[in-house]
Amino acid sequence: MLDKRSNEPEIMDDLQLGGQEMYQTLKELEVINNYLGGHKVVLDALDKLVAKHKDKLPQPLHITDIGCGGGDTLLNIAKWAKNRNIAVKLTGVDANNYIVQVAQERCSHFPFVEVEQHDVFSDSFAQHKYDVLVCSLFCHHFTDPQLVKMFSQLYQQAQMVVIINDLHRHWFAYHSIKLLTALFSKSYLVKHDGPLSVWRAFKRRELNSLVQKAGIAKYSLHWKWAFRWQLLLEKS
Repeated sequence: MLDKRSNEPEIMDDLQLGGQEMYQTLKELEVINNYLGGHKVVLDALDKLVAKHKDKLPQPLHITDIGCGGGDTLLNIAKWAKNRNIAVKLTGVDANNYIVQVAQERCSHFPFVEVEQHDVFSDSFAQHKYDVLVCSLFCHHFTDPQLVKMFSQLYQQAQMVVIINDLHRHWFAYHSIKLLTALFSKSYLVKHDGPLSVWRAFKRRELNSLVQKAGIAKYSLHWKWAFRWQLLLEKS
């Protein structure tokens, strides 16, 4: 059944969701990312960027996390920047108003972090430029035609690189997350959406095809543990 991407919508795709169930879901997703290497994929890409540009980094480096959820990726990037003495401006973007409020509260002690509500395809968002755009477990929520449009748009918005961290559609990943969420999750959203996220995710050939259809020639694609793709759309 995993031969093709599923088009079944995830429960979390309902932008009106909020409340305690959503809060519990965001907490569990953060734990999953911490233990299964999700943040490492993004931070590794940022290390590559710093090594490549060295003393030529913008001051501050403006990094925007699209589909930021509860802000855990933003917080990990903030800690990464502090540890490396890199000046950053961080922006989180999400289309769900409740999630934006949660992320704003969690990031409130970092004055260089702001969180905004936007639809990624809206004109109000598309007109902005950023040094680095991050999509962490975001792209699998969209159809192939939407992703071709999104990749092209984000590539125009990014001044340096688009960092994409997403899932590898694989039978082992699917059945593993299904078992883990059944055993340990307290959220019906996580139990439903966790396995479905893997089913909606990507094979290598599919990501290559989507990037090429978006007209992007300079990119790199690497497999990372645990069943993650690190896709970098590079500008310079």
